[in-house]
Amino acid sequence: MSETEIDFASLLCSRLCHDLLSPVGAMNNGLELLADEHDPEMRRRCMDLLAESAKAAADKLKFFRLAFGAAGGFGADVDPKEAKLVIAPMVTSSGRTLLDWAVPAQMMPKRALKILLNLVLLANDALVRGGTLSVDAEARSGEQEIVIRASGPKIIMDSAIRDALTGQLDPAAVDSRTAAAWMAYMLAVQGGGMLQLAEPDAEHLVIGALIRI
Repeated sequence: MSETEIDFASLLCSRLCHDLLSPVGAMNNGLELLADEHDPEMRRRCMDLLAESAKAAADKLKFFRLAFGAAGGFGADVDPKEAKLVIAPMVTSSGRTLLDWAVPAQMMPKRALKILLNLVLLANDALVRGGTLSVDAEARSGEQEIVIRASGPKIIMDSAIRDALTGQLDPAAVDSRTAAAWMAYMLAVQGGGMLQLAEPDAEHLVIGALIRI
């Protein structure tokens, strides 16, 4: 593995750690409260907090394992139901975002599935006040098309993330914020594929990927 690959892996790890900090921190706080609390009702609330935070941490780990890691087995194709199982909790956990899943049941190339997961991550982050996240995919002869749509009362996507998605970001400028976008772009352009980003407005965002398979 080259030094560049190691550096990029460290950026993905930084993103993972950033997202895990909140639920793990909440678990730590819950344990501290539980140690000093004797009221039964308050202890019950502490246990509820611990359970919610543990589930959130587990959900994030499962998502990142499939999006960044080697989950899904050693085969070339992955069942998209695996992706839905990790996407649904992440997208809907806040209670403010709905998931519209329109991905066919047939197996998908692992590279395409990783692109899908990373695009979902970015679109979900952009839905700062919740809304609807739609995931569509279609397989054609030698090609896999993916379209991610986000709609809500407020869409925010950093310009550096947009540049990473479209390959306009200097590779030396990739950081933990843009690593997922850069990974999706690099996976897409392998073999002549591409990513397209419709210019987002205040309430809509559309990201498309065409992967040569």
